[in-house]
Amino acid sequence: MKKYNVAILGATGAVGQEFLNLIKERNFPFSTLKLLASSRSAGKVIEFMGKNYTVEEATDDSFKGIDIALFAGGSASTKFAPAAVKAGAIVIDNSSAFRMNPEVPLIVPEVNPEDIKKHKGIIANPNCSTIIMAMALKPLYNHAKIKRIVVSTYQAVSGAGKEGLDELENQVQAIVENRPVEANILPSASLPKHYQIAFNVIPQIDAFLEDGYTKEEMKMVHETHKIFNDYNIGITATTIRIPVYRSHSESINLEFDSEISVQQAKELLAAFPGVIVQDDPKEQIYPMPLFTSSQNEVFVGRIRKDDSVVHGLNLWVVGDQIRKGAALNALQIAEYMIDHNLI
Repeated sequence: MKKYNVAILGATGAVGQEFLNLIKERNFPFSTLKLLASSRSAGKVIEFMGKNYTVEEATDDSFKGIDIALFAGGSASTKFAPAAVKAGAIVIDNSSAFRMNPEVPLIVPEVNPEDIKKHKGIIANPNCSTIIMAMALKPLYNHAKIKRIVVSTYQAVSGAGKEGLDELENQVQAIVENRPVEANILPSASLPKHYQIAFNVIPQIDAFLEDGYTKEEMKMVHETHKIFNDYNIGITATTIRIPVYRSHSESINLEFDSEISVQQAKELLAAFPGVIVQDDPKEQIYPMPLFTSSQNEVFVGRIRKDDSVVHGLNLWVVGDQIRKGAALNALQIAEYMIDHNLI
């Protein structure tokens, strides 16, 4: 099998580290590996598969000879993606910078792999919550067109990066020790006001827009439309941060244009690649973040009729946002391209 020269931009962050874990787990065919980060992280040494790699500061010249550039996200994407493409690399990007660009395909490989061929050097990874939802929607959408989606997310603090994780741990420890609680990160470090997340729920992820929705909520709306290439679906979202370390949960209410029974939904979802149905109310079996963390699949349960509309279903969906919601989805895009001779 041909092997490829791979670069990871943001190699020291949570998604970058997950890229490394998955490259090893999935035996991804790399020949050389270049680890890139900001000047702050440059010089760090990372041991990977028996070899020490020194993290390099990313520059426009970092991508010479690179076949696949995996971008972990953040502002560096806008800065370095054009240089990587100019150097001949295919960029698979986890940031929001290119998602709504009409010339950049937005891909969940199980949902819309045919759009990968449209790329012009950059392929965008959707928002983590969008990916998790799209995995549960696709097999149902193939059976009966979706008219309307009402989604509420319950998102883990690791979605805010290592700083979010640290803040939750520090706050819990402070409460246990009866010390004052400090809040400096959530709902977003860039916002003027911060709230305690330990033993709390924050109904804001990212900044508010003029209409009262947050950027995170509108990402789910716009990205779902683009992925399914169906702008007639009515979508409304509420995104919430909860004091859970890892793995996002979503309550999804769906209205279809024709009948789809609970049993049909279970069968369709169970047969779809990358989805696991956990749904046995009598035995109290349903997906939970505690048990879906570090898993590759998206888990669906609490599948039940919504009798308030003619053709309605409710779902409870949980998935690891660092794996399928980020690093795994990006690596699957690269694997699809390799398997279909697109690189």
